[in-house]
Amino acid sequence: MRRHTALRCAVGDYGPLGFNATWAYLSATACPAPDLRRDSAALLRALGTLEESRAAHLAKMDAFAARRQVEKAAGRRTPRASDTAALRSPHWPSSAPPSRLGLIAAVANRHSAFQRMAYPDETLSPDIEVRQLANLHARLEDCAASYLKALGRLDRRAAAELTDTVHGIRSLTRPGYSPLNMYLLQWLRFANLLTYATDASFASEH
Repeated sequence: MRRHTALRCAVGDYGPLGFNATWAYLSATACPAPDLRRDSAALLRALGTLEESRAAHLAKMDAFAARRQVEKAAGRRTPRASDTAALRSPHWPSSAPPSRLGLIAAVANRHSAFQRMAYPDETLSPDIEVRQLANLHARLEDCAASYLKALGRLDRRAAAELTDTVHGIRSLTRPGYSPLNMYLLQWLRFANLLTYATDASFASEH
């Protein structure tokens, strides 16, 4: 029990996919017995997977820090937007490609949460048509369902639909505080995880 609690604390400190998605990833990749509470061998496999990812993450951060030092010396005081976005986005650092099974489990976990999320009240943003929000929500739901039905693979058309949906959601977010952001940012977190999982599946096939 203490080992299980310690692993959950470790995921709380380092969860590259977010806490719940990271836990789902670890549980799935600890096969053939992913019950981490009752199977000590599975728990140790999960811990090893997490430690390997954290080591890869720290190496990546060291490389980023070294590159930024050189860039600052050359007069570039602000990091590239692509660099900071990559650091914030969900991804699984590792010396090997991420587990497709693990990513499917992570997406399935967050998809269930997405389906339970409260839907924004139309009065929160009267300048945005209710149909526009409903359309984006339905499109993201369809993309996730397609990904899970295809066991971690989306065709190019579906992947392009996901990209367009993400752009649509992002375009509705507002700088600073906005009541609607509370909902849209949750959608975006799920959409970003789904995008990463989709991209990882394409990369593994080439």
